Amino acid sequence: MTSLAIDAGTTTVKVVGYGSDGAELAVGRRPTEVLRPRPGHAEQDMNQVWDAVASAIREVVGRLPEPPDLVAVTGQGDGAWLVDDRGHPTGPAVLWNDGRAAGLVSAWERDGTLEEAFRICGSRLSTGMPNAVLAWQRAHDPKALDGARHLLTCGGWLYLRLTGKAAVDESEASAPFLDIRRRTWSERLLELYGLEWARELLPPLRDDDHRVTELAPAAAAETGLAAGTPVVLAPYDICATAIGSGAVTAGRACTILGTTLSTEIVTESAEAAVTGDPVGITVTLGVPGHYLRAFPTMSGVDMLHWGARLLGLDSVTELMALAQQGAEDTAGVRFLPYVSSAGERAPFFDPGARGSLLGLSLDSGREDVARAVVEGATMAVRDCLTASAADPQRLTLSGGGARSTYWTRLIADVTGLPVAVPADTETGARGAWLTGMVATGRERDFGTAADRHVTIAATHDPDAAKGGAVHERYAEFLRLRELHRPIWALGREGVAGTAAAGGAGA
Repeated sequence: MTSLAIDAGTTTVKVVGYGSDGAELAVGRRPTEVLRPRPGHAEQDMNQVWDAVASAIREVVGRLPEPPDLVAVTGQGDGAWLVDDRGHPTGPAVLWNDGRAAGLVSAWERDGTLEEAFRICGSRLSTGMPNAVLAWQRAHDPKALDGARHLLTCGGWLYLRLTGKAAVDESEASAPFLDIRRRTWSERLLELYGLEWARELLPPLRDDDHRVTELAPAAAAETGLAAGTPVVLAPYDICATAIGSGAVTAGRACTILGTTLSTEIVTESAEAAVTGDPVGITVTLGVPGHYLRAFPTMSGVDMLHWGARLLGLDSVTELMALAQQGAEDTAGVRFLPYVSSAGERAPFFDPGARGSLLGLSLDSGREDVARAVVEGATMAVRDCLTASAADPQRLTLSGGGARSTYWTRLIADVTGLPVAVPADTETGARGAWLTGMVATGRERDFGTAADRHVTIAATHDPDAAKGGAVHERYAEFLRLRELHRPIWALGREGVAGTAAAGGAGA
């Protein structure tokens, strides 16, 4: 028996083939392009994403010893992937890291909309979420909504192509339209956003007991899979990655070192989220009775790619190697890691937030700048962990960044927590696969499945001798950020104006 899991990330599609014992047998990867037609915009060609998935599936199927009898799918969350009544895209997908709605979301912040919404959905909303995208399109680009029948996310789009069924998993519905305590669509949230007209775009909800549909004949012809194969809609990628790292019980913590740095805590109740400080997001985990409190930043490993380019390096691997040559205290160079054009959403919300390199002098070397960039990204992980108010005993790391031993050791030092790195090359795919195994009854429950199939490859303890100095630099990081807030405020009007201008020519 073999099975497949699909994890469609923002820049790379991964398809993993598993044996009956859960061992990885084959991995297929395809790049996907993020389109940036205007400043602040982030889009993808939906058909190109599907073609990448179908191609990777064909590759993996061809390398397996027997045909897969299960397919599970997860993907990047948020954004707006609109299709018509025939299931065809009405235009490019707008992605989670899109910033065109910055002015609109800032207005919702000022008038209290975001605060009231948080008390219902448990999530601090941001520019790339579907409510902001739809409201912006209605105001500035109404043609983008012509013919739209279903509002999907990436995972829902792939599920539609695989099965012919439009659906959304509860995890992806959680923010921004779900009453998180009742786990139903909230009419009040639609009213708050001025999106009553969009109610008919919301597809059927799929909960933990309704994940499985058969593969459609058309998808079988494109992928090489057998028609009728069970297809499981897994929770979206941050949840799937938590599950794949073994975080399936309350109190477990993990961080995804991917396109976003998403620090996450598993909880058994959504009540504390909606009554606490309005930061982070709360979504159903996909494990019955559990939720995920997540703090996904707007920029992650992409800021390290940016840092590599800035220093004339060819890769993040080279950036890490250079950083290791830098001074322990980065020679006074400091980096604020808010380089996304959409600003920041966790652990604070500010669409005008921008990155800064500080403390530069003629004595600063390239190695010190490299180390400062990596340390700044790491400070963001600690910042999100602090905002969670949780007290985990260990932090599990996954994503492409977890392949760097230097960075994972630095994260242990900066957070003061032991860190663990799973053995899987694709943790999100592993989480989707575990969901598929439980959904089809092949595994009894998530706890049993995780114990059986999640293996830790490496652990690192924090260096106690560095604790005091690291703590001082973290306190300095927070002070520098607060000093920059007035500077960011000067640019907010320009950000909003740019977003509106982008709509005028759309």
